[in-house]
Amino acid sequence: MSTSTLASQQLESGEFPSYDAEAFARQALSSPAALAAVIDHTLLKPEATREQALKLAREAAEFRFACAMVNPVWTGLVAAELAGTGIPVGVVVGFPLGANLTSTKREETSALLRLGAKEIDMVLSIGLLKSGETTRVARDIEAVVEVSHDAGAIVKVILETCLLTTEEKILASEIACAAGVDFLKTSTGFSTSGATAQDVALLRGVAGSRCGVKASGGIRTLADARTMLEAGANRIGASASVAIVQALTSQAI
Repeated sequence: MSTSTLASQQLESGEFPSYDAEAFARQALSSPAALAAVIDHTLLKPEATREQALKLAREAAEFRFACAMVNPVWTGLVAAELAGTGIPVGVVVGFPLGANLTSTKREETSALLRLGAKEIDMVLSIGLLKSGETTRVARDIEAVVEVSHDAGAIVKVILETCLLTTEEKILASEIACAAGVDFLKTSTGFSTSGATAQDVALLRGVAGSRCGVKASGGIRTLADARTMLEAGANRIGASASVAIVQALTSQAI
């Protein structure tokens, strides 16, 4: 029996541990602070400047976001700015295509961890997955997970769901969970589309409570965030984080 067939059967039978999306969404939306705590405040534009990266870090500290997510070049800068705040630096690896050598991803991860990164969002090797080379896909993820976990950092694997069939999404999710990732993540935000509630629910269905699910790509409003949380996400990636949290604050007034 193939891994994808097994995952499909387990998904249909409910064999994976359960996850209460309704309860989590209710808690996350209970206050602006609770919502901020599940959002990765994100700046991944290639033209992002030093000042914009610093602004992101300061906003992350002010609003107490889950992390400040930046491109590798700003890792040391943002880590220094956030020192002592308790807010971790998140960094992307193999971004945005995922087509790097495994050795490159591993070395990039090691270098970023030394600079102060605490959360690693790596892109799945999409072409290998579509070629049926599941062992290489697993080893690619495991290499990053191993070095990250050894350093006390967490790993989110970006599946780029818009490029995958339903079976490929299930298969990729199962491979990633088996490799020990901390989160399945929907999207880079740089491909044909971003997160959908259907994909979030699918990923959560495979993951159960084994790992988290991060929805990212195109989440710009409080309504978008609510939809993803209710679908099963327990982390949100957004560049509009401040506006989203402020929208909830306005509702509470």
